Order: sequence, then structure tokens, then C-alpha cells
Amino acid sequence: MNRAALLALPLLPLLPLLAGCGDAGGLVAAGPTATASGPVHLWPSHRGASVPPAEPGGAPPEYVQGLARVTDQNVHGVDPVALVQAELAAHPNTDVGPDGMPPETVAAIKACGRAGQPREQCPVLAPYYRDLTGNGRDELVVGIEMPDRMMSVRAYTADPDGRLNRIMATTQTVVAVDLAGRDVVLRVPSGNPGYELITAWSWDEKQRTMLPAREQIVRLPGTAQSPAPSPPLKPSVEGAR
Repeated sequence: MNRAALLALPLLPLLPLLAGCGDAGGLVAAGPTATASGPVHLWPSHRGASVPPAEPGGAPPEYVQGLARVTDQNVHGVDPVALVQAELAAHPNTDVGPDGMPPETVAAIKACGRAGQPREQCPVLAPYYRDLTGNGRDELVVGIEMPDRMMSVRAYTADPDGRLNRIMATTQTVVAVDLAGRDVVLRVPSGNPGYELITAWSWDEKQRTMLPAREQIVRLPGTAQSPAPSPPLKPSVEGAR
């Protein structure tokens, strides 16, 4: 055997390993890709409802009557009880709509602050403050408790002239109310057991008011029915002997 052949012999066992290195780092097929399909418009011949156009100048302001003007747009100095009482005086005998209240709630609000009236019996809750409009100044958020777990949630902003403008008012059977960023988030029963309806009210710059911008039905954790407990084990015949 010549010298060249002898030098080549040790390299023969390495050839399969070197041949396998060509696949390292290569792309591997993950199977066929599902075909994307867009939405399909159903019943195209059906004549749908029309949506009226939004007011070009935005929603008209709802100024609160009967209150002193706010200084420097600072709503922290506004008495929430006096505010709600002023709205009651401006909308008397109203039982439906954003100003609607049952008679017992109206009577309790009118009694707030009277001598001998406990503070905890006043339906007007402690206020919260948050910049909801993005103007760098806080808005005032007020809650009013009503029977049957209902609550009226209202928000107010002060304009440069010191007038207090109500930018949100809704009455719901409320599970909880949250402030998330610049949103007022209401959690209410959805009507489906085990699920909540979450509504985020957001400032609409064009309409100059708070609108229910997003809604989502969320399943509550731990609502799945637990399996029935297993019956206790009985000793076997063999074990009882």
C-alpha cells in the first residue's frame, strides 16, 4: 500500500459525520399552512338599518345648575353631595334616564348633611379624581348607591369658565367600578351565569363626552362546576378479615 493510501485510511470513519453536518441549522417544514379566509357578508340583499351621523359640534354640554363656578378648573373643591342635590333640584320627579332615581334614594340624598343624619346613610359615595379627558386636569367621578345593588356613576369636568359639565351618567346593577388609565370601567352581570359584562367608558374628543367605547363578556375564574366528591373507600372483604 502506498503512502497516500495509508494517510487516507484514518479519514474514512469521519466521512458519515461530515456528511450529516450539512443539515445543521436548516429549516424544517411544519406542515401545510391553513388557508386564511376573510369575513363573509350574510344576506347581502337584506336592507340594514341606517346609523345617524354624529353631531359635528359634539354633544351639547350638560352644565350643572345651582352651583358656584369652579376656580382654575379644580374640581377637588366641589362638594359631591351638594352637586348631586343640585342635579336633583334641576331634574325633579325623574325616575328614568340618566337622572332617574327611586323616591327612597331621592329622599335619602335630600337628607344628606342634616343634623343627626349619619354620614353612612347618605347614598352619595366618596368621590374619586382622575384626568379622564387628557387635558392635564382631574375630572370628578361620583357614585350614588341605589336599591337592588344598582348604582349611578357620573363624571364631571370643569371648563375654563368654571362651569361644571357632566360628561358621563349611567345607572347599572354594578358588580364593581374601576379606574383604568383614563377609562371608567363598569363590571355588571352579563345575564349568563358565570360571566360578567365589562364596559369601558372613554373620552371621545369629537363628541366631547364619555362614551361606552369597549364591551367584553368575561368568564369569572372558578365558575366551572366542581366534580362531586368521591364516596369514602370501604374496606375490602379481605382487608376486613
